[in-house]
Amino acid sequence: MEATDDLPVVGTLAELTALVEDERGLYVRWSRGPAVDLHAVSSIDDLTGVAMPGLSANPLDVEEWWQDRSPELWVARRLYDYEHLPREKGADIRPWVLKGRETGRGPDNEPLVTDVRPLCRLADEVIEEAHREVARQENPWGPLRRATR
Repeated sequence: MEATDDLPVVGTLAELTALVEDERGLYVRWSRGPAVDLHAVSSIDDLTGVAMPGLSANPLDVEEWWQDRSPELWVARRLYDYEHLPREKGADIRPWVLKGRETGRGPDNEPLVTDVRPLCRLADEVIEEAHREVARQENPWGPLRRATR
Protein backbone atom coordinates (compact mmCIF):
# COMPACT_ATOMS: atom_id res chain seq x y z
CA MET A 1 0.00 0.00 0.00
CA GLU A 2 1.50 3.32 -0.98
CA ALA A 3 1.94 5.99 1.65
CA THR A 4 -0.02 8.36 -0.58
CA ASP A 5 -3.16 6.31 0.12
CA ASP A 6 -3.28 8.04 3.51
CA LEU A 7 -5.96 5.69 4.86
CA PRO A 8 -6.54 4.79 8.49
CA VAL A 9 -5.13 1.41 9.45
CA VAL A 10 -7.28 -1.23 11.13
CA GLY A 11 -5.02 -3.07 13.55
CA THR A 12 -7.15 -5.94 14.89
CA LEU A 13 -9.65 -8.48 13.65
CA ALA A 14 -12.09 -7.26 16.31
CA GLU A 15 -11.84 -3.70 14.98
CA LEU A 16 -12.53 -4.85 11.42
CA THR A 17 -15.43 -7.03 12.58
CA ALA A 18 -16.98 -4.05 14.39
CA LEU A 19 -16.72 -2.03 11.16
CA VAL A 20 -18.40 -4.84 9.19
CA GLU A 21 -21.17 -5.11 11.79
CA ASP A 22 -21.75 -1.33 11.73
CA GLU A 23 -21.91 -0.87 7.97
CA ARG A 24 -23.18 -3.15 5.22
CA GLY A 25 -21.81 -3.15 1.70
CA LEU A 26 -18.12 -3.34 2.55
CA TYR A 27 -15.58 -5.25 0.47
CA VAL A 28 -11.97 -6.26 0.88
CA ARG A 29 -9.62 -5.87 -2.07
CA TRP A 30 -6.09 -7.22 -2.34
CA SER A 31 -4.03 -4.92 -4.57
CA ARG A 32 -1.36 -2.23 -4.71
CA GLY A 33 -3.88 0.14 -3.13
CA PRO A 34 -6.44 2.78 -4.02
CA ALA A 35 -3.81 5.20 -5.31
CA VAL A 36 -3.15 2.71 -8.12
CA ASP A 37 -6.63 1.19 -8.51
CA LEU A 38 -8.69 4.34 -8.70
CA HIS A 39 -7.00 5.55 -11.88
CA ALA A 40 -8.88 3.01 -14.00
CA VAL A 41 -11.36 1.33 -11.58
CA SER A 42 -11.00 -1.84 -13.63
CA SER A 43 -9.50 -5.22 -12.84
CA ILE A 44 -7.88 -7.41 -15.48
CA ASP A 45 -8.78 -11.08 -15.84
CA ASP A 46 -5.48 -12.94 -15.31
CA LEU A 47 -6.37 -15.72 -17.77
CA THR A 48 -7.48 -13.65 -20.77
CA GLY A 49 -6.18 -10.14 -20.09
CA VAL A 50 -9.70 -8.73 -20.54
CA ALA A 51 -10.48 -5.53 -18.65
CA MET A 52 -13.50 -5.92 -16.39
CA PRO A 53 -16.03 -3.17 -15.56
CA GLY A 54 -14.99 -2.67 -11.93
CA LEU A 55 -12.52 -3.73 -9.27
CA SER A 56 -12.48 -7.35 -8.14
CA ALA A 57 -13.30 -7.43 -4.46
CA ASN A 58 -14.78 -9.77 -1.89
CA PRO A 59 -17.84 -8.93 0.18
CA LEU A 60 -17.46 -8.73 3.94
CA ASP A 61 -21.17 -8.65 4.82
CA VAL A 62 -22.15 -11.45 7.16
CA GLU A 63 -24.85 -13.51 5.45
CA GLU A 64 -28.17 -14.09 7.23
CA TRP A 65 -27.77 -17.88 7.07
CA TRP A 66 -24.68 -17.51 9.31
CA GLN A 67 -27.20 -16.71 12.08
CA ASP A 68 -25.69 -16.31 15.55
CA ARG A 69 -22.28 -17.74 14.70
CA SER A 70 -19.17 -15.64 15.29
CA PRO A 71 -19.01 -12.64 12.96
CA GLU A 72 -15.29 -12.51 13.70
CA LEU A 73 -14.87 -16.01 12.25
CA TRP A 74 -16.83 -14.92 9.16
CA VAL A 75 -14.53 -11.94 8.60
CA ALA A 76 -11.43 -14.04 9.34
CA ARG A 77 -12.43 -16.54 6.70
CA ARG A 78 -13.09 -13.81 4.12
CA LEU A 79 -9.55 -12.55 4.68
CA TYR A 80 -7.90 -15.96 4.90
CA ASP A 81 -9.31 -17.12 1.56
CA TYR A 82 -7.10 -14.67 -0.35
CA GLU A 83 -4.12 -14.19 1.96
CA HIS A 84 -1.88 -16.01 -0.54
CA LEU A 85 -2.03 -13.13 -3.03
CA PRO A 86 0.97 -11.14 -1.69
CA ARG A 87 3.16 -14.26 -2.02
CA GLU A 88 1.95 -14.96 -5.55
CA LYS A 89 1.57 -11.47 -7.02
CA GLY A 90 4.12 -9.47 -5.05
CA ALA A 91 4.79 -8.16 -1.56
CA ASP A 92 3.20 -4.82 -2.48
CA ILE A 93 -0.22 -6.52 -2.73
CA ARG A 94 -2.06 -5.60 0.47
CA PRO A 95 -5.68 -5.79 1.69
CA TRP A 96 -7.81 -2.69 1.97
CA VAL A 97 -11.48 -2.14 2.70
CA LEU A 98 -13.82 -0.21 0.45
CA LYS A 99 -17.44 0.66 -0.03
CA GLY A 100 -18.84 0.65 -3.53
CA ARG A 101 -21.53 -0.44 -5.93
CA GLU A 102 -21.56 -3.89 -7.48
CA THR A 103 -21.67 -3.64 -11.25
CA GLY A 104 -21.24 -7.29 -12.23
CA ARG A 105 -19.32 -10.48 -11.55
CA GLY A 106 -15.88 -11.55 -12.65
CA PRO A 107 -14.96 -14.96 -14.07
CA ASP A 108 -14.46 -16.40 -10.57
CA ASN A 109 -17.90 -15.08 -9.59
CA GLU A 110 -16.28 -12.29 -7.57
CA PRO A 111 -18.12 -8.96 -7.34
CA LEU A 112 -16.88 -6.18 -9.59
CA VAL A 113 -17.23 -2.88 -7.75
CA THR A 114 -17.43 0.71 -9.02
CA ASP A 115 -18.11 4.04 -7.27
CA VAL A 116 -15.33 2.98 -4.92
CA ARG A 117 -14.76 4.79 -1.64
CA PRO A 118 -11.62 3.53 0.15
CA LEU A 119 -12.15 3.25 3.92
CA CYS A 120 -9.06 1.71 5.50
CA ARG A 121 -6.18 -0.64 5.01
CA LEU A 122 -5.48 -3.71 7.12
CA ALA A 123 -2.38 -4.21 9.26
CA ASP A 124 -0.49 -7.47 8.87
CA GLU A 125 -1.62 -8.38 12.39
CA VAL A 126 -5.23 -8.60 11.19
CA ILE A 127 -4.27 -11.26 8.66
CA GLU A 128 -2.24 -13.09 11.31
CA GLU A 129 -5.29 -13.07 13.62
CA ALA A 130 -7.44 -14.40 10.75
CA HIS A 131 -4.95 -17.29 10.36
CA ARG A 132 -5.19 -18.13 14.04
CA GLU A 133 -8.99 -17.96 14.02
CA VAL A 134 -9.27 -20.30 11.03
CA ALA A 135 -6.67 -22.68 12.53
CA ARG A 136 -8.79 -23.01 15.70
CA GLN A 137 -11.67 -24.58 13.77
CA GLU A 138 -12.30 -28.32 13.77
CA ASN A 139 -12.01 -28.85 10.03
CA PRO A 140 -8.94 -28.07 7.92
CA TRP A 141 -9.29 -25.14 5.54
CA GLY A 142 -7.00 -23.66 2.94
CA PRO A 143 -6.96 -20.40 1.02
CA LEU A 144 -8.63 -20.23 -2.38
CA ARG A 145 -5.42 -20.82 -4.27
CA ARG A 146 -5.01 -22.20 -7.75
CA ALA A 147 -2.24 -24.74 -8.32
CA THR A 148 0.50 -23.47 -10.60
CA ARG A 149 1.23 -25.29 -13.81
